[in-house]
Amino acid sequence: MSFTERMRQAAQQSDVPPPDPWRKPLEAALKGMEAMSTTALLDVVGAHRTTQNGRRLATIMRELGFIPIQSRRLMPGGRKDTVARGWARPVRGSAPLASGSPR
Repeated sequence: MSFTERMRQAAQQSDVPPPDPWRKPLEAALKGMEAMSTTALLDVVGAHRTTQNGRRLATIMRELGFIPIQSRRLMPGGRKDTVARGWARPVRGSAPLASGSPR
């Protein structure tokens, strides 16, 4: 391998940003979970509830394959006026249509 090829390879490796330190604790907290509120996720990583932290969390959650939702079920004792924002795993694979059924 020539010197220039080694330099190109080193440049490509240095362009890769380091992984976000929030990713591992979030993956551990979300193992086996279908949905979780944004507030609870920010508590897991020990971050304040700010717009910047919410956007940082959103980037990681989308990388993990979650979708944003609004739900009353994410809050304990959720009522009509209590809506929480959070993240849920998408429902994958729907039941196939029975043959002869109308579409």
